Formats: sequence, structure tokens, C-alpha cells
Amino acid sequence: MQVIFKIRRQKQDKSSWVQSYTLDVESGNTILDCLNRIKWEQDGSLTFRKNCRNTICGSCGMKINGRSALACKENIGSEIEKFSLAANGNIPEIMIAPFGNLPVVKDLVVDMKPFWDDLERVEPYISTNARNIPEREFLQTPEERSQLNQMGNCIMCGACYSECNAKEVNAGFVGPHALAKAYRMIADTRDSDTENRLENYNSTDGVWGCTRCYFCNAVCPMEVAPMDQIGKIKQEILPRHEANDSRSIRHRKVMIELVKDGGWVDERKFGLFVVGNYFKDLKGLLSLAPLGLRMLTRGKFPTSFDASEGTEEVRSIIEAIQQNR
Repeated sequence: MQVIFKIRRQKQDKSSWVQSYTLDVESGNTILDCLNRIKWEQDGSLTFRKNCRNTICGSCGMKINGRSALACKENIGSEIEKFSLAANGNIPEIMIAPFGNLPVVKDLVVDMKPFWDDLERVEPYISTNARNIPEREFLQTPEERSQLNQMGNCIMCGACYSECNAKEVNAGFVGPHALAKAYRMIADTRDSDTENRLENYNSTDGVWGCTRCYFCNAVCPMEVAPMDQIGKIKQEILPRHEANDSRSIRHRKVMIELVKDGGWVDERKFGLFVVGNYFKDLKGLLSLAPLGLRMLTRGKFPTSFDASEGTEEVRSIIEAIQQNR
């Protein structure tokens, strides 16, 4: 069968363009197989990274039909079926582009330096003091070691980083890959720097910068679920802080309080409590005034609040979870 590959090509600091290549393929061929053939048979100038071909090294990361993936893992048949590319008898077209959130070096090759720099910011290695045990090894039980397995599966391919909405709007955000590794350090019983780590991650450049879009979970080829690991770090941070400590902490705590009270969020109180810090932050309150006035003039401001059905059940579930942490 024939497939048209539309590949976004680019030279460093130049505008990109799309170049099309037609190839006879089998449904079981991987995207990487096809890129190899294009390079070997049609255009030797096409540039991309590859290495193991077995979903181990993470080198061949790129955007395939709009989502970040490994070219060695995705095959022609699944792409055509997933996106109904052969509808109406047309020749299927597969779109290939470089990763997002990283500068393009050439074609499908991106500069991974920002990715590695962000990883270094979370200090993804066991603390020196924890390694300083001269008498014997630092042994872990099988149960303790099993807590590290999911995060340890990360192959640093960059797919989550490429898809991250938070990174796209906030260059300072450390990224889902780094925070998944960060939770591995927190969960590791050999590490002795947990409190400092949690303080370092307690910011909008850390865990509170995550927009919870789930894209990192959706594209991770190793099921590391970075967003889940970010949530676990948040749960470690919250009990250590009061609502007054920061707006990020307050956002989470106020939401839980309001849901416990009414089964869902009372929007009238939410902004006042979070931005206005329970009426203590005059600057925050004043910043809400323009929005409040616009809502009032357009009849969008709710004048009352009705608790949802099953509020008592919701409250009991939240309290049970809080007691069993």
C-alpha cells in the first residue's frame, strides 16, 4: 500500500516547510522503518535521531500526526486505523514534525539541552549524606524498592516535555519529566533530603505550575504517568503548609474546603479566598474588582449557592481520604 509522509523540515533559525514523500509500505512497518527508507532511497538530507529501534533509548522522539511519540514504537497500520487516514479510498497521509517546546536543530532533530537542564534543577540523584554509609550497604526491602519502579521506567525520551502545556506558557516550569524523577527521589528511602526537595518543588516553576492537562500521561511510551507523580508530590507538600503560605497552596486547600461544604465549588467564595486570602490581601481583592464588575453588569455573577445532592457523601469520602494519608 502507498502512504504519503508529510514531514515538517527546518534548518536552525530558519522558517520551516513541509515536504512530501510517497512510499510503498506494509501495515506492520514502523514509522522509523519508513523514515529510514525515505533517507536511504529518496532523500539523504532528511535528518532525524535513532538508535535502539526497540523503545529503550528514546532517541527517535517526534510528533506523529500531532502527538509526541517514538517512531520505533508506532506503526503504519495503527496510525491509519487510529486516524481513519484511508477514508474514501484516499492515499493515507501521515504527518511528521519535530518535538515541541525545544529548539529545532535540523528537520526532526531538536536541541535537548533545555530538557536536560530542567532535569538537573530537581537534583535527580540520591543525597550525598544518604550514600555516606561506611559500614554496610544501604539495603531496601522489596516493598520499598517497588515504590520506585514506575518512575524508574522513564527513558528520558522527551515526549511529555514536548506536549507540556505548562512549559509552553511558562518557560520557568521545570517540566513533567523532571518532576516524575523528583518524586522518585522523594519515594526513595535512601534519600535524606526530602524536606529540602519539597520546598524546592513548592512553586509555580515546580509542581504548582502543572496545568493538569493529562497530555504527559497520554503520550508517555513507558506509562510513567508524570502527572500522577506530580500529584503525589503535591500531597506531600500540602500537610506541611498552611493556606496562608502561598496562593498555590491556598488554591488546593480552598477547593477541598468548598467541595466539602457544598459538594461543588462556590465560585463566589473561591476567588475571594484564594486571590484575596480570606479577605486579608487587599491587593488581591482589588485585582478581582474589574472581573467582578464585568460579571455583575452582564448578569453572570451568581447571587446564591445551592449545595449539590449527596454533599454529605462527598464530605465523608474526602474526610476518609484525609484520615488515611
